[in-house]
Amino acid sequence: MSNSFVELSNVRLRYSEGDDLALDTTDMKIRKGEFVAVVGPSGCGKSSLLKLVSGLMPPSDGTVIVDGHEVAGPLKIVGMAFQNPTLLPWRTTLDNVLLPLEIVKPHRNRLRQHKAEYVARAKALLATVGLAGYEDKFPWELSGGMQQRASLCRALIHEPDLLMLDEPFAALDAFTREELWDILQNLWMVRPFTVMLVTHDLREAAYLADTVYVMSKRPGRILVARDNTLPRPRDQETTFTQPFIDLVHELRSHIRDVRAA
Repeated sequence: MSNSFVELSNVRLRYSEGDDLALDTTDMKIRKGEFVAVVGPSGCGKSSLLKLVSGLMPPSDGTVIVDGHEVAGPLKIVGMAFQNPTLLPWRTTLDNVLLPLEIVKPHRNRLRQHKAEYVARAKALLATVGLAGYEDKFPWELSGGMQQRASLCRALIHEPDLLMLDEPFAALDAFTREELWDILQNLWMVRPFTVMLVTHDLREAAYLADTVYVMSKRPGRILVARDNTLPRPRDQETTFTQPFIDLVHELRSHIRDVRAA
């Protein structure tokens, strides 16, 4: 019996009959509580991996197993955040964060009766990301970084076992992005949920992940699984150390080789 929390075995993916493969013979094992990052050239299938693991899309061949069960549809144990925060403009920050509780079982059955408890949880989560006092603001009243913090809170409010992040900081300026790296790391260290992060930012991958996976060009395959032994908690000073710089250069070399192949 595997001790992996997420396991992909010989996974292949075509979006429709007759299409070229998007993913080919992809294998991956992720431990419970592990933080992994997936990097690779554009169009290599990084986002498709997230869709397969979360159950939003079935594989064409192979198996996807999460928490000991083959994935057969959307998983309720998943939280997701994307490059665009996708906050609903007519809802306040607090109501946007509470949204998953209206959808995901068993919370939606408890929400009306235990509303005060859930509101308190949402406010506490917002406070941890620096948004205390912004609960009643609408998305257009928040900066891009604030919106992405709220999006992270929304992804975590139902305490998912698996967090899927699809380039969540790509649209932000460098300083805001690094600030959110620290916020995400702190949230994860308090309650180590399993994380799959798709990113083009090799520094981001090196800063956040326990393991960095490098994918080939389309059709995507895992070419490299690089353990990251940099000690935690990591801070911005870590990014100036030689081991960090060496890791980023190594990852860049892998990507360069992929592009040249």
